[in-house]
Amino acid sequence: MTILRQPTRAGVRDAAAKVAAVVPTTPLFVVDIQGVAVAFKAECLQPMGAFKLRGAWHRLTAIEPDFRSKGVVAFSSGNHAQGVAWAARRLQMPATIVMPADAPKAKRDGTLALGAEVVSYDRKTESRETIAARLAEARGAVLVPSFDDPWVIEGQGSAGIEAAAQMAAAGLGSAARVVVPCGGGGLAAGLALALPDAGVTVVEPAGWDDMRRSLEAGWIEPVGDSPPPTACDALQTTRVSGLTFDVLARRGATGVAVSEAEIRIAQRWAAERLRLVVEPGGAVALAAALSGKVAVEPGLLVLLSGGNVDLAAYGAVLAGTD
Repeated sequence: MTILRQPTRAGVRDAAAKVAAVVPTTPLFVVDIQGVAVAFKAECLQPMGAFKLRGAWHRLTAIEPDFRSKGVVAFSSGNHAQGVAWAARRLQMPATIVMPADAPKAKRDGTLALGAEVVSYDRKTESRETIAARLAEARGAVLVPSFDDPWVIEGQGSAGIEAAAQMAAAGLGSAARVVVPCGGGGLAAGLALALPDAGVTVVEPAGWDDMRRSLEAGWIEPVGDSPPPTACDALQTTRVSGLTFDVLARRGATGVAVSEAEIRIAQRWAAERLRLVVEPGGAVALAAALSGKVAVEPGLLVLLSGGNVDLAAYGAVLAGTD
């Protein structure tokens, strides 16, 4: 019987040391909202535009050097794709990414530019997990899931180790609550491990809030049939994993959903107040804070998880013509 190891806080600390050795610490911005100093962790400023390189680097560096020549296979709409491609190129490993045919052009082009092979699929009729598993088996490659993996979860949690040190240095004390975008829950679970004394609130686009419903129910609830359209391509996960759900459930995490209009407002706010480009999925936690769905109180830490935008769509959002 194969026993999958569980992600741990010690693993998060190991990942943080690994990540610190290869990329600069992302900035922490502090802005007053309603008279409260709120901390914003700008993961949108990572070299490939999102937090995903953290989990990818921790996972790929855990592969024994003798097995790296076979490469890795991953599936993603774009940010995990680029994170894996970035890590694989640095480690001189082949990388194949299964991406939906309707993935944003900027993310597809970014993945190709990092040297990965891209295999397209129809997200409405085909299973990316099945395609990726078959490719990995045929090639003898390592399959690197976007969130259902202990190394990936630990790697994402390294953002919390950084943020805790930055908040202390800024005189903000420790994080009382972390608000985090959620697709499959890898980032949220990693932060829950990294910040054991902070409350955790996951944020999802309305109609795709399966983690919120799962946490409320006490068991995993998949996204229902015919979910609504959303600009948050990075958060269109139809079912969270037992690994991420268990971590968040044990921590008593809660969840909220935000509307497409609230997300656009958050993107504009980030551009105007922080001078940051934030993609729709990366702005949902900010949207929750600005809309009042999360209380703005001392010790609030908000993750801005990605900044890989489609320029035409982003321009329409900034112009208010979306």
